[in-house]
Amino acid sequence: MKLLDIGEITERSGVKPSTLRYYEEVGLIQSITRHGLRRQYEPQILTKLSLITLAKAGGFSLTEIAGMFSEKGQLQIPREQIRERADLIDEQIKELTALRDVLHHVADCPAPSHMECPSFQRMLKASDRRKTTKKKPPTK
Repeated sequence: MKLLDIGEITERSGVKPSTLRYYEEVGLIQSITRHGLRRQYEPQILTKLSLITLAKAGGFSLTEIAGMFSEKGQLQIPREQIRERADLIDEQIKELTALRDVLHHVADCPAPSHMECPSFQRMLKASDRRKTTKKKPPTK
C-alpha cells in the first residue's frame, strides 16, 4: 500500500496542513508513520477528509463529527441527528429565500418610500411572525 504524505493529502483534498495537524491533535485522523519530518497517511484518509468536510458544511462540530466514527475509524452515521440537521437547513433555506425576496422587492419597489409600500409592510410583518415562531435547534 502506497502511503501519502501530508503535502499530497493537502494537494488532493484541499485541506491545509495546519488543519490536518489539528485534526490529528483532536483525534479525528491519524498518520501512520513519518518519512523524515513529513507525516504519512493511508489513502483512505481522503475519503475521511471528504466526510469531515461534508459534516462541517452541514453544521456539525468537530466533536459531533468525531462521534460519527468508531474507534477503528468506521463511519457510524447517527441518522436521527442527520435528519434533524437537514430539517434545520430546510428552515434556513426558507428564511434565506424570504430574505432574498424582501431584498429584491426593496431594490425594485416603485414606491417613493418603502414604509409606504403595502407589499413591504406585509413582508415586515411576515418576518416578525417567523421570528416568534422560529424553532430552536436541539441542544446536546
